[in-house]
Amino acid sequence: MQLWVYVLRRVLLLIPVVIGVSTVTFVLVSALPITDRLVADFGSPNPRNPWIYSPTAPCPPPNAAQQCYNPTYYRFLNMSGLNAPIPEQWVRYMGQIFTFHWGTVSNDSTVATLFPETGGVPVTTVLGWFLPYTLELVALAMVILLAIALPLGRLAAARRNQVADHATRALSFTGFAVPTYLLGSILITLTVIGIGSATGYFGISPWCPSGETTWNEILGSWPSSLCFAHDQYPSWIAGGVISHPTGFPTLDAFLNGAPWLGLDSFFRLLLPALVIAFAHLGLILRYVRNSTLEVMNLDYVRTARASGVRERTVVRRHVGKNSLTMTVTVLAVSFATFFGWLPVAETLFQLNGVGLMIALSAEAPIDFAVLTGATLLLIFMVVIANVVADILVAYLDPRVRLGDTMAV
Repeated sequence: MQLWVYVLRRVLLLIPVVIGVSTVTFVLVSALPITDRLVADFGSPNPRNPWIYSPTAPCPPPNAAQQCYNPTYYRFLNMSGLNAPIPEQWVRYMGQIFTFHWGTVSNDSTVATLFPETGGVPVTTVLGWFLPYTLELVALAMVILLAIALPLGRLAAARRNQVADHATRALSFTGFAVPTYLLGSILITLTVIGIGSATGYFGISPWCPSGETTWNEILGSWPSSLCFAHDQYPSWIAGGVISHPTGFPTLDAFLNGAPWLGLDSFFRLLLPALVIAFAHLGLILRYVRNSTLEVMNLDYVRTARASGVRERTVVRRHVGKNSLTMTVTVLAVSFATFFGWLPVAETLFQLNGVGLMIALSAEAPIDFAVLTGATLLLIFMVVIANVVADILVAYLDPRVRLGDTMAV
């Protein structure tokens, strides 16, 4: 089977996978207390006081035991389809997903309170604003993870049962044991203490001569407005949150002729990227080591050694590529947990990403549109990442696509 045929089949398989995952999300969302949010927004559906609303149905006197009719509540209920049968709600839900009609950000939600420019804006638009922050963070975390796990895992395999192997094993166990939020809190505290002891309460940096608090040196996606002329963010940073033209803060800083701000953005991503990478380091290290050991015991590797090829060359040229197949597969599986830790990391470091949107939308009053939309977005990204991993595995190991049956 040619590679492009394999890729096409894997892409087509995305359709049932997305439908299945979206259905699971629909079931979970349906279990949420949506009626409580409707009551908070529009009041009780049947209030006892007829003077609160303008009822469209006859209403008894205020002192009567009967209840009145709240037209605003039921109007929204009819428009949203929440009073329809479950199968009909599912069909409408799937239609809204594939047409990207994911609702709007509630004006009284925590998201709109902290980011006023998002109130009443479609969820897809808001997620488009905040997604680049998350992509930069995930990309940097992946680079850090691979830069540490690949060489250390191969070193542990080449030095099996030696000091390097035992040290790598201890590091992997530490990655499993230390909670992400705890590691993030420790890094923040140590960094703030280090900056504060060197510069005082206000950290004076070359790119912020007026100074900002040591907390603001490492927390948030952008430095304080004090670091800019007239204490205002430039026009290409809308509301101090959204950057232009690409939406990627580090890239936009360089495109707008502010390399100091690009470096600042990079350093603000470094600590949370380290936290996320360290949470997965133990798993990837073990798989790199084990897959490298498995390949090193194959016949062609033993033949290369018998021919007098140096061990370093054997590991780098003969073992490296063939040992990556299992590692790529595990990376794709662990990619879901990458996004699972985003709400913790982005909230802890106050980064304007999709993970922060999930954390804020879950606060009372719950914004179901943002919560559902952000969850769906991360799910789609995980599904796509797994397809990309399948393609990489097929490229690294032609047996996957050239065999009699396709691996699924």
